[in-house]
Amino acid sequence: MRFFMRLALLFAPLALLACVETMPPSPGPLPMPVDNACGAASLQYLVGQPATVLAAMTFPSPTRIIEPGMAVTMDYSPNRLNIWLAEGRVLAEGNVIQRVTCG
Repeated sequence: MRFFMRLALLFAPLALLACVETMPPSPGPLPMPVDNACGAASLQYLVGQPATVLAAMTFPSPTRIIEPGMAVTMDYSPNRLNIWLAEGRVLAEGNVIQRVTCG
């Protein structure tokens, strides 16, 4: 009789585990919206263009032009415009605008 009592105590948590409802899987990460507090949404046409086009433009303050390998602070400022550059595919191409974001 003691053997069956011990066996029942061992399997009791498994029986309770069968009663637990499982959560449905999450649909995955949502796409990040383009925040427009700094005007980044209206500058998305710059993505893919060479960085030389930035010289003829004026931007609101504060603006950061972030070059490849450049150290930047991770503080978030919704009114700050960030223009991220990537190295061009061809060596003579120079840097290319990769992203335009707020932060």
